[in-house]
Amino acid sequence: MPTSVVLLTVHASRIDAEVQIPLNELQAAWGHAVNDSSAQLAERLGPELRAYLTQHIRPQSPNGKPWVVTVGELAVHETQNPINGTYRELTAQVQLVPPAGENVRQFLFAYDAVLHQVVTHKIMVAVQQDWERGQVADTTLAQVGVIELDIPNNAIHPLPVNLEEGNVWTGFRAMVQLGIQHIAEGTDHLLFLLVLLLPAPLLVRGGRWGRFGGVRYSLKRLLLIVTAFTIGHSLTLLLGAMGWVRLPSQPIEVLIAVSILVSAAHAVRPLFPGREAWIAAGFGLVHGLAFASTLANLHLEAGPMALSILGFNLGIELMQLFIIALTIPWLLLLSRTPAYQVVRLVGALLAGVAAVAWVIERLTNQSNGLTKGVEQLAAYAPYGLALLALLALLLTWRQNQLRKHPTS
Repeated sequence: MPTSVVLLTVHASRIDAEVQIPLNELQAAWGHAVNDSSAQLAERLGPELRAYLTQHIRPQSPNGKPWVVTVGELAVHETQNPINGTYRELTAQVQLVPPAGENVRQFLFAYDAVLHQVVTHKIMVAVQQDWERGQVADTTLAQVGVIELDIPNNAIHPLPVNLEEGNVWTGFRAMVQLGIQHIAEGTDHLLFLLVLLLPAPLLVRGGRWGRFGGVRYSLKRLLLIVTAFTIGHSLTLLLGAMGWVRLPSQPIEVLIAVSILVSAAHAVRPLFPGREAWIAAGFGLVHGLAFASTLANLHLEAGPMALSILGFNLGIELMQLFIIALTIPWLLLLSRTPAYQVVRLVGALLAGVAAVAWVIERLTNQSNGLTKGVEQLAAYAPYGLALLALLALLLTWRQNQLRKHPTS
């Protein structure tokens, strides 16, 4: 039986609700042909729909004080089901604001849209975001309850909503974890930085990459590149999350793939020797806008947003530094050996192929086998790192043996 869904996003002083109603059920209850004629429904019947929903959404505090209900954006979504055919759904964005001084986490949710006429209908209520409780991921839902007809008493009872109290520390910690997760799953972000670091330990001779430049030289260049990338993405993360800079997601994602392609070409032959930090900072600005979209989609208030920017960025840096710390020692060891040229070229080639595949996918909005392969290959990254470490240790040991016994 089709059901309505109400997804709650909990803020410090209000609740934003996304109400999802099957149009066939709404048509049966409301009497208007909203399912049979759903084209431009929000434009045609927007005021009437808002008035209907406002009438049937009546939250109130436990002491009986009514909340203010504002119905905002309306949209119709249509999907094809091989069993039931076309399924159409109305989505309404509704803001629920308690009276001054009332607890936003405790209220009675009286909701009977559709159910007041279609007695078999049910309304599932769940929390999709609660920053102070650390619930910020899009995939997590905490069910609150179900509103349905009390058949023995022929009544529709309000649903008691009693959400556990949270705190800013829980929200901040969740954002740190989200930043860590974002980088752990962000293959393209890490690939750009790692490939840009590939030639960092090397000197430039005659327009080509030469020998190992020494530990101090290498660490200085690595630190400059990582710091520049951090400054770049931190700046646009702040600007984007606060809504001061907004760009469409497609060109940002394409530019991220282009940044990998540029760093891969530079790893093959020096394109901007000595200026890697500036390139890292410039492309970091692009990567930061992609990071910012994650925070902007949370629609947080000023205080939680400021803490979220700090926590999310901290999580990004922790995971980024962790992966770099695991990788760089082996690159430094390998860069002292002749085999590093092969490692550098193979790494640059694989990154370049992945970048081209991502550019095509993001321009056409069509997935391809190469990008799927890259994502599957990323799952084996720990094994690749172990192989890199083993190779570095083996070749370093062999080189030391040759130095000790040059005639053997």
